[in-house]
Amino acid sequence: MRTCSETGGLMRSALLAAAAAALCVSTLVQAAPATQQSAAKQIERGRYLVRIAGCNDCHTPGYAASGGKVAEKDWLVGDRLGFSGPWGTTYAGNLRLLVSQMTQQQWLARARSEMRPPMPTPSLHHMRQDDLKAIYRYIASLGPKGEPAPAYLPPGSAPAGPAVVFPSP
Repeated sequence: MRTCSETGGLMRSALLAAAAAALCVSTLVQAAPATQQSAAKQIERGRYLVRIAGCNDCHTPGYAASGGKVAEKDWLVGDRLGFSGPWGTTYAGNLRLLVSQMTQQQWLARARSEMRPPMPTPSLHHMRQDDLKAIYRYIASLGPKGEPAPAYLPPGSAPAGPAVVFPSP
């Protein structure tokens, strides 16, 4: 048989445990909206960066020609317009498909790697890591859509479709 002091001690321990559990649950509930807010802010930052960095100009068909009047649901799906120069012919890739197959770390490594013209590689290399992460999260939030862009053509190969031709330097 337990004494009153033993029962009281058990009761206090149970109450303290319940209070600690309630505090943990409360902290988790408060942290979830903060994490959601942080994710939403990163996605919005990514949307902003995609707009101002000119990503849509090449990676969204008709964006530049329409003065940006392409629905956001159709952004960053790549283009069949080629860019030809001494490097061969490149195509703006479908970033939505690309990101859907990459981790954030793979995206960061790709953004820091060398790319063929007219991709503004120096601009990507000067972006802050958190900006590149925000762009990744924004593109990922759009989800995969569309078809892959045509494959790179080496110098001397004629593009089958339309292409912007850059003169040799």
